[in-house]
Amino acid sequence: MENIENASVVNNLRDIKIIVVDSDIGTRLDKFIASHIPNISRSNIQKIIENGEVSIDGIIVNNKKYKVASGQQIELCVVDKQDDALPKPNNIRLNIVYEDEGIVVINKPFGMVVHPGAAKEEDTVVNALLYKYDQQLSDLNGVDRPGIVHRIDKDTSGLLVIAKNNEVHENLAKQLENHSMTREYYAVVYNNFLDNKGTIDLSIGRNQKNRLKKAVDLENGRHAVTHWEVLERFGKYTLIKCKLETGRTHQIRVHLTHINHPLVGDGLYGPSKNNLGVKRQMLHAKTLGFIHPITNEYIEFNSELPPDMQLLLEKLRGKK
Repeated sequence: MENIENASVVNNLRDIKIIVVDSDIGTRLDKFIASHIPNISRSNIQKIIENGEVSIDGIIVNNKKYKVASGQQIELCVVDKQDDALPKPNNIRLNIVYEDEGIVVINKPFGMVVHPGAAKEEDTVVNALLYKYDQQLSDLNGVDRPGIVHRIDKDTSGLLVIAKNNEVHENLAKQLENHSMTREYYAVVYNNFLDNKGTIDLSIGRNQKNRLKKAVDLENGRHAVTHWEVLERFGKYTLIKCKLETGRTHQIRVHLTHINHPLVGDGLYGPSKNNLGVKRQMLHAKTLGFIHPITNEYIEFNSELPPDMQLLLEKLRGKK
């Protein structure tokens, strides 16, 4: 289209600039972008907007319902998906906690990516799902993220729910949006807490200096709430439980770092080195609960802490 300028593609990331013409005046931002980039699903476009990855005339806009005006320049960065870049089935064992005709609950090990990204990983949860379930997965999040309702970071372990069809996916997504899904994490963090429990209510947006990171952004960020509770104290370290009210990218890591309690082993947000022998962030998605989209009954799952977290806790208890 004559009003789109595409920058060169680097590592499958494509920077796109779109100029709003008179015929587009008053169109919703997500609908406007979808009309100009038809190979990306509307739901993915909405997530790109909500994650603060879209700017209008240089200002980040994270409201998908924003109405565009003539002459505005819309900028965003998308993953350029060629056919050969789409995920392929891969025979990788999944730790399945529960399964029925509508959902699959898995316990993801740390070190495993949920879905392929710009690096085109071939050993992700998605690759494993495609091998085991083929076409029996929802495509609401696009063909490159079949069944994926929510994510946890590569080096975070724990529970994920997978949707087998779009109706189930929409139901689970609504529960996430309404903050009614139970998601509790265990984390080992630096420093002691003055209180036994608390709430961090701070919006999160892009880190302006490092695109790999998120940051507290009270002006342009998205609403984010994390409830925390001390479980065990070790002097310079603390085991806490975090309950998510919202689910922003890197939310727990950003929030805890902001209040001077970065996760042990988190080299991106915390100290680059630690003297505990930890090689990844000590964060585990321990509890997951929701209303089953088919039975309409509340179900909840719990997983044990992985061996490396258990080993760390034993080491810290020995120092008390």
